[in-house]
Amino acid sequence: MNPTTPLPSLAGRRQLLTLATTGAAMLVAGCQLLPARHGAAGDPVYRRTAANHLYRKYPERIHKGMLPPMLYAIGVLEVMVDTSGRVASLRWLRAPSHAPEVVSQIERLVRQAAPFPAPATRTGYIDTWLWDRSGRFQLDTLTEGQLSG
Repeated sequence: MNPTTPLPSLAGRRQLLTLATTGAAMLVAGCQLLPARHGAAGDPVYRRTAANHLYRKYPERIHKGMLPPMLYAIGVLEVMVDTSGRVASLRWLRAPSHAPEVVSQIERLVRQAAPFPAPATRTGYIDTWLWDRSGRFQLDTLTEGQLSG
């Protein structure tokens, strides 16, 4: 802090502490701190709908049973879907940078699975892709768990 900048008042310090504590609690609880864009980017109802849609489209690609203790890749992808079920955009929140081929495969799978069930408004969802070395996957929304290693 700059020595010429005045310290916040006691009330101001309490407010900052409350904000910091609330933010930390939300992070620990897994809450989203940023507001959703273009509809509910974290819509849990549509997330399950989309995951089920992907599982129906690619039954041969789904890893049956519990995943192995060491996965090849894990990625977190935000998918925006328009009112006709078309994929409007994809945005990686955490891409598996060590496995660029997985990034392109997941993007291709999502785009080829369109049209998704049509939401009432442009909607987004975020899911975590759990990718095995075999090229099979589970989505965190529908995962059967992971073996302990």
